[in-house]
Amino acid sequence: MSTTIITEHPGWHETDRGEALRVVEHQGAVWLAHWRGDGLIIHSVGDAPGSAQADPPPVALTSSEDLPRDLEAAPLVGRLASLGTVARLTNPSLWDAITTALLRQVVRAGQAKKVYRDYCAAYGRTIETFAGSSALVPDADTVLSLTDRQFTAVGAAFNRTALRAAAEAYLGNGERWRTLEADRLTKDLIEVPRIGPWTAAAASADYTGDFSVYPHGDLAVRTWARKAAPASLELPSTEREFEGLWHRWAPDSHVLHALTLFTLTWGSHVRNAQHGGRHRT
Repeated sequence: MSTTIITEHPGWHETDRGEALRVVEHQGAVWLAHWRGDGLIIHSVGDAPGSAQADPPPVALTSSEDLPRDLEAAPLVGRLASLGTVARLTNPSLWDAITTALLRQVVRAGQAKKVYRDYCAAYGRTIETFAGSSALVPDADTVLSLTDRQFTAVGAAFNRTALRAAAEAYLGNGERWRTLEADRLTKDLIEVPRIGPWTAAAASADYTGDFSVYPHGDLAVRTWARKAAPASLELPSTEREFEGLWHRWAPDSHVLHALTLFTLTWGSHVRNAQHGGRHRT
């Protein structure tokens, strides 16, 4: 059975050969994740203290067998199941997950990706790879040192208040937050100023890998579900009605996770295919 990697996070880049590449920080070491078309290869970059003993960041595998068995959902599930098994590099950095979700507020995915990459390149740590340079997200201390002008320079003026509030909260609560399950983490993040329910849920799903807490009425989920589904399957147009249908199809959290993840992976795969990427085995 085929395996498809989801590359929805803006930290993923394309190599000249159309392969997916991303750098992340985990257990004090920097890791390079490289999808070569025959699997995801992860290895440490550089010689940071303790990197030899660090474990690589986790990769979650979700089988199409976990998709809903509801007869009404069958036309969509049949299309999604063609992805086989979905592989996802779980974001090892909660701070990156929070930052990414905040930068996605209000704007479309393409603009959010540009701002995220510009923001990281300007103020984060640059890592050299065989395919060029990539940058990690600026840490919370760095964010608190940035001026309004610096946020504006990378297109993040709108996000500066939220990023500063999140940075202050993360410095005080991050260690505890990193131990929480997805539901509890979402509830705690909502308490931070400028982190609403959508942002908290998106960040929690990114960090924990549990997409049962993702905002299921999100425009991205609705858009890709419609594109993946046959024309004969009519899906609700409003966010609330769509979310209600989604939960009816997948009342179990495990199935809800799979349905949401596969739908977002469908969108990731379509975008990659349009740009000549090779993100399936």
